[in-house]
Amino acid sequence: MVAFAPSDFRWAIHAPAGLPSFSALEPAAAVGSPPHSLRPLCISSSAGGRTSPKPSVCTADELHYVPLPNNEWKLALWRYLPSPQRSRRNHPLLLLSGVGTNAIGYDLAPGSSFARYMSHQGFDTWILEVRGAGLSAKISRDEGLQDATQVSAISSQLREFGHGLGNIVEESQQPISQFTGLQSRFSITVGDFLKQLHLIGKYNWDFDHYLEEDVPTAMDYIRNHCRPKDGKLLAIGHSMGGILLYAMLSQNGSRGKCTELTSVITLGSSLDYTTSRSSLKTLLPLVDPAKAVNLPVVPLGALLAAIYPLASHPPYLLSWLNPQISAENMMHPEMFERLVLKNFCTIPAKLLSQLSTVFQKGGLRNRSGTFLYKDHLHKSNVPVLAIAGDRDLICPPEAVYETAKLIPEGLVTYKVFGEPRGPNYGHYDLVGGRMAFYQVYPYIIEFLSRHDRV
Repeated sequence: MVAFAPSDFRWAIHAPAGLPSFSALEPAAAVGSPPHSLRPLCISSSAGGRTSPKPSVCTADELHYVPLPNNEWKLALWRYLPSPQRSRRNHPLLLLSGVGTNAIGYDLAPGSSFARYMSHQGFDTWILEVRGAGLSAKISRDEGLQDATQVSAISSQLREFGHGLGNIVEESQQPISQFTGLQSRFSITVGDFLKQLHLIGKYNWDFDHYLEEDVPTAMDYIRNHCRPKDGKLLAIGHSMGGILLYAMLSQNGSRGKCTELTSVITLGSSLDYTTSRSSLKTLLPLVDPAKAVNLPVVPLGALLAAIYPLASHPPYLLSWLNPQISAENMMHPEMFERLVLKNFCTIPAKLLSQLSTVFQKGGLRNRSGTFLYKDHLHKSNVPVLAIAGDRDLICPPEAVYETAKLIPEGLVTYKVFGEPRGPNYGHYDLVGGRMAFYQVYPYIIEFLSRHDRV
């Protein structure tokens, strides 16, 4: 049961009978407040290590900025300091988020914070926001789309995209006479998005940029900052974050390279969705309208802001959206709304196009199509815990297993959370569902502890 007071956004979790109750912050603190014993810092490596106040959206203990080499982007790293009441762990922990999401999903609220739980258990915990996500930012802001003709063209393309998307969504619904029109909602919401046009011209990266540049840069920074004795990190990836970790293990295996990860946990992730009934198959047309109008980005945050009122209020015209994210009764409505409206970002069309290869024979491949990431996963020597949710419509258990089975026996643990009579776990519930604290988190801690030895 979740006790919630929306007036001040305070909340705590009460355990089922037989389990100890826990509140990450007692008394409960407002959303965005760090524990009283930890000092909020903003450390910018690009500014000579100077300290300044964090932006209010950042609920971590520290915010670090890491410039990408030979690139105009600087990555944001949210850091959660290990609890002084716990024995400090041997390895720092890196958390990677899903496609088009920021760090908020790992730290949704004081009583629903995966990152805060990990730091409470003694892990020096870091969330990476890749380029274009969350607080990651361009070092030079005077570039991008400035030409009036370009701005006008992108504006028209965005509205055409909204029109095409509206048709896709309407065709997926049963006939409803009260349908209010996603197209008109999107046209209104896209007005805010158009304010970001100065950046759109720079949204030209794909999955391989994350894999070969963003994640290694962040890992190097964390390793140099924390100085683990063996130079290795622990890593957890949700959705695309887990796909990145699988791809890294495969790439290292193909090159005969020693990995810098001591163990890996994936949550709702796979390199190959071809054998599953993933709901993403029905959402693939999202990529096609972008291609059809030559749109460089898909404004996921704006889309969800437009769609959400139709999914969450009577007559619930787009109620199919909610179970894509969370199973029934696994999140308090206020938490679900915060996740939907605050956690999603703009996605480059190139990124979506490359990720869509998970539905092709052989699964995810590099940008040139010459390297199938699943082909070399068997060469990895890193212990992996592959977790699936029983009601995960985006990455069903069979998709998770399709990748997990490729990892050498003795190095992989495959686990499905959820029971026939409940609780059930949707795509996000493995990270922030109401029962994850009692069922998923302890299982993760046990696995990490086993592989935290130096």
